[in-house]
Amino acid sequence: MVVKSTMTIMEIGCCGAYCKTCMEQQRQKYPKERGCLGCKLGYESGERDLSKAKCEIKVCCFRDRRLETCADCPDYPCSILTTFWSKSGSKYKQYKKQLEFIRQNGYEEFLKKADQWKGPRGKLENP
Repeated sequence: MVVKSTMTIMEIGCCGAYCKTCMEQQRQKYPKERGCLGCKLGYESGERDLSKAKCEIKVCCFRDRRLETCADCPDYPCSILTTFWSKSGSKYKQYKKQLEFIRQNGYEEFLKKADQWKGPRGKLENP
């Protein structure tokens, strides 16, 4: 079995977003410029201070519970996630699908599929 690097898993946001294919991430040539820095990127190197995190999902999942994503949480789904998923926009429903896929199939299977995406989201079908 091939084990994905911690860095690759760091590119999966707590909410299920896949940062590696995010359009905002791809546009940034310099990580300190405006825009999204990803959910977890920069904390491992000390470039960002996790104690200053404001995202409710990131605070609960990554800072307080020390989980990779909400897919690993024994309290999944929680009120924080259900509120997040109820926002308008198809990306929130897609993030839910991505977390559910990870829960059912694991990170390795998710990354096999997500690494083939041309944009921030793609089709997920159970293997």
